Amino acid sequence: MGPASAQLVDELGYNPDDGVPDVHDLGSISASVPVGAVVRARDGARAVAVARLESGRLVVVDDTCPHDGGRISDGFVEGERLVCARHGWELEVENGRCKRAAACKLRE
Repeated sequence: MGPASAQLVDELGYNPDDGVPDVHDLGSISASVPVGAVVRARDGARAVAVARLESGRLVVVDDTCPHDGGRISDGFVEGERLVCARHGWELEVENGRCKRAAACKLRE
């Protein structure tokens, strides 16, 4: 990373060239996130996960599992819930945040 890139990271709080799309640059979000998908993105320096639930509802949440900080964007959609890939926590989205919905289920 050159000095100009290092200065950008220092000023912005993230590397704009790291390949993670800005949530506002996803184009038509309805077209770019199909039902059942979870996409890693950012809202400025904030890491977010964008998901389309089974009902078609689009949600944007912090990309951090409330259990241990794993990335929600590494998980998957199951019905109207997001499931963390690390420990199988099922999460419900409420007011842009995730909360635990059910007991931990280990997935094989």
